[in-house]
Amino acid sequence: MAPGASAPTRRSLLAGVAALGALGATGCSRVATASRTEGGDLLDRLRAAGVVRLGIAGEIPFGFIDKNGELTGEAPELAKVIFKRLGVDRVQPVPTEFGSLIPGLNSQQFDVVAAGMYVNPERCEQVIFSDPDYQMLDAFIVRKGNPKGLRSYKDVVAKKAKFATGTGYAEIQYAVEAGYEESDILIVPDQVAGLNAVEAGRVDVFAGTALTVREVVKKSAKAEATEPFKPIVGGKPHVDGGAFAFRPTEANLRDAFNEELRRLKKSGELFRILKPFGFTEAEMTDLTAKELCGG
Repeated sequence: MAPGASAPTRRSLLAGVAALGALGATGCSRVATASRTEGGDLLDRLRAAGVVRLGIAGEIPFGFIDKNGELTGEAPELAKVIFKRLGVDRVQPVPTEFGSLIPGLNSQQFDVVAAGMYVNPERCEQVIFSDPDYQMLDAFIVRKGNPKGLRSYKDVVAKKAKFATGTGYAEIQYAVEAGYEESDILIVPDQVAGLNAVEAGRVDVFAGTALTVREVVKKSAKAEATEPFKPIVGGKPHVDGGAFAFRPTEANLRDAFNEELRRLKKSGELFRILKPFGFTEAEMTDLTAKELCGG
């Protein structure tokens, strides 16, 4: 699947209640619904099976199948390291649409969501999250030299700029909160289409994550990325964080995962794992799931 194509991206504000799509892996044995211990015993069963099934959404650089048919991306590569430390040697991808990740997790289609999913209060009502492994600011694609001086959503509104963003992106709501009319937003499939729209002059600005924006403009002779910035949400500057999602009954697995994640953060190994996918030290974070869930 192309990055961000057709299905809502991991950064959509939707809580992931779309009906289950066709899953990319079949024939997998399902884990029994009932947990036999308080906090769940899934980790013990994964160790016994030797494999954990990862729900991914086919979005570069967060979780995808590469041109050689191999599972990769920041979340799967991190999952490989953490689950190996937890005694689970193999990971198995289960590709699906982004909107099907939470329903698929809760209906036992896979064991963990490994798709760089943003943590927000709506999703926290349906799943439990690890602490974020990265944080993310927004940025714009603009024409070279940024002729309209667009550096925030307020600038877009004040200068009546033609604005675009991706299908299901959180940036839709960030722009609306700043005062932009939702009906005036040009919705395109992904950041590549956004770059094309800016280069062709169909829009003045495309909004996306700082990471995807800076990567897509690298070879452009006509466009550039703005400096990353915090969108205003509820009147306050906001930072998003991406994490792994677990079924609410499996707190023991989530807690064990968090413990290994903290060790990787402390040692600096987390950054070394994520760096090949375009992440910088500015995207490393001490944010917690509790903070992002609103608790």
